Amino acid sequence: METTQLQGLIGTLAVIGLLALVVLPAIVGVVHDWRVDRQLRRAEERRASHRIARAA
Repeated sequence: METTQLQGLIGTLAVIGLLALVVLPAIVGVVHDWRVDRQLRRAEERRASHRIARAA
């Protein structure tokens, strides 16, 4: 590998690393939101099933 190719590789890896640092928190936030939404949905389903059981 020549010096120019090595510098290009290092630059490419640096850009990919910075992109990962910028995108990773957003991905973590989306996954967290999905988890919270799923928990809220389950709680609502339980609440609805308790209302049906009490009405009967």
